Amino acid sequence: MAHADEKRRCVQSAEAVQEHILVCLSSAPSNSKIVRTGARMAEAFRGKLTALFVKTPDFDAMTPENRRRLRENTALAEQLGASVETTYGEDVSYQIAEFARLSGVTKIVIGRSNVRRRHPWSKPTLTEKLTEIAPNLDIHIIPDSAVQGNRSPHSRRLTWSLTPADFGKTLGILLLATAIGLVFYNLGFTEANIITVYLLGMLLISIFTTGWVCNLLASIVSVLVFNYLFTVPRFAMVAYDKGYPVTFVIMFSASIITGTLAAKLKNHARESARSAYRSQVLFEANQLLQKAEAEADIFQVAGSQLSKLLRRTVLVYPAQGAQLGEKQVFDTREEDTGWMAGPREQEAARWTFQHNKRSGATTEVLPKARGLYLAIRAGENACGVVGIHIGDRPLEAFEYSMVLSVLGECALAMENKRNAREKEQAALLAQSEQLRANLLRSISHDLRTPLTSISGNASNLMSNGDSIDREARQQIYTDIYDDSLWLINLVENLLAVTRIENGQMQLRTSVQLMDEIITEALRHTGRREKDHHIRLKECSELLLVRADSRLIVQVIINLMDNALKYTPPGSTICISSEKIGTMAAVHIVDDGPGIPDAQKDKVFEMFYTGSSGVADSRRSIGLGLSLCRSIILAHGGSLTLADNVPQGCRFTFTIPLGEVDIHE
Repeated sequence: MAHADEKRRCVQSAEAVQEHILVCLSSAPSNSKIVRTGARMAEAFRGKLTALFVKTPDFDAMTPENRRRLRENTALAEQLGASVETTYGEDVSYQIAEFARLSGVTKIVIGRSNVRRRHPWSKPTLTEKLTEIAPNLDIHIIPDSAVQGNRSPHSRRLTWSLTPADFGKTLGILLLATAIGLVFYNLGFTEANIITVYLLGMLLISIFTTGWVCNLLASIVSVLVFNYLFTVPRFAMVAYDKGYPVTFVIMFSASIITGTLAAKLKNHARESARSAYRSQVLFEANQLLQKAEAEADIFQVAGSQLSKLLRRTVLVYPAQGAQLGEKQVFDTREEDTGWMAGPREQEAARWTFQHNKRSGATTEVLPKARGLYLAIRAGENACGVVGIHIGDRPLEAFEYSMVLSVLGECALAMENKRNAREKEQAALLAQSEQLRANLLRSISHDLRTPLTSISGNASNLMSNGDSIDREARQQIYTDIYDDSLWLINLVENLLAVTRIENGQMQLRTSVQLMDEIITEALRHTGRREKDHHIRLKECSELLLVRADSRLIVQVIINLMDNALKYTPPGSTICISSEKIGTMAAVHIVDDGPGIPDAQKDKVFEMFYTGSSGVADSRRSIGLGLSLCRSIILAHGGSLTLADNVPQGCRFTFTIPLGEVDIHE
């Protein structure tokens, strides 16, 4: 039993470690087989798949056919779900092993070519060296009859081209080194100092020129000029000192080594600068995408950053439902911009959107298009399409991987925005459900008292009506009427709240006289007004307002009912109106105990019933003031609460003034 538990724990521990499969990209014709094998392994192990391309200094010597195959293999890896990465270095095996160590790779899939070591002193193959420097990794070698590796068939072919600019720079530096050497010679400096001047010249030539031919030519010329000008006999191509041939060989070798190291350093510096720039652009894109508030902002950031990164024209087609929207153009540098509206470009963009795959230039789908079209994926669906102008300059593998990284960040931002929107909708739904639950709970508590009172009084009248005196019977009738009137007001408030919550409250505004609205509201005020002193202060001028009179009457009824309930008997309630600018203001003032400052901001919240604690203690479920504020805001006005001096509360609401059109 213990052995079974231990075995089960081992299996669970093994499953917890996710496999990370690394496939090596190259321009070999059979590299697609390696990519597919790695994808099948990742699917079988339910792990992560990464496709790595190591860019070497020989990349510039790669033929167009090999570049095309490399792009196809990269696109295949992307379609199979791989994360495409690019590194730079001369030692391919070391770059692969270092990337695997830093990225947590557990398995490497590479191909084995038919190239063998011809001599014991020959350089080890990529497979042999990788096996040696990464002994802890599982390396799966796939038989490959084609030439394997990240190098092209012409990988070690030197660049023999010599441009006039490089020739001029080389000649100028050699002349300057010779002039300095003559000065040193005349000043009596040793030959070693003059040799260092030429070595410095070789270093400068390597920095300011491209290719190998300048370094080789400068090395030969430096040796010949040094022999001709600075060795005995001077101005002759012979040397008397038997040590001079060794000096010449050392000088030539040092010149070649210095030039080679300087060229490598320059290449590394150039690639490091490019990588730093691209990293900065990606970091900036990530920050801007996090700040983007809408999907349109995300598309804007993606288009501008891609254009900045690639220095090309970029088109962005946002999705609008099941169709593509109007394209957005970023960084139009070409004079001929007519290609953007071509039918092939439109067709390629639609095909990419429908099939969620790339199309256009450098692909097998609509290859005559001048742009490369890639889908912006949010989950399994395309939420937009990005078009990159290709023309005669196909994207390099490193550029393509950067494009995929930006699109991945864009898709992630889109997914985050959609998740945030779904969470917000879920929160609103939960809030709505909580609102309904609170409403039902409050109603169940609040309806119990008046219904019990009505049924009890009605039962008392039915059973003992003849034995009850007239005054007691009249009081029972009054109680039944008050309870039913309160229930009517409650139902009106509930219906209004339901309409507001569903967005169905429609204002039927017309020009009305404010005094008539107030008078109508006072006619519907509860019968408890006999215990209070209600005063109506009319405005000195006629106030015409544009409002829905039925809703404004309900606002005044609720505010008056609130004042009647929360002020003791004998209190004075005054209602008045006045003109304030373009608004009509209505004040409802009482001299009751007032509302504490800590509760002033809460009285307009739904279901807030003051300090009573129990909702039905004063037969209020806390809907009246919240409903009043919603109605007044819908009219374009405001509802405020302030203290009355010396005591009490002052509720003030404003609604727009209206004018009567007189047609003669």
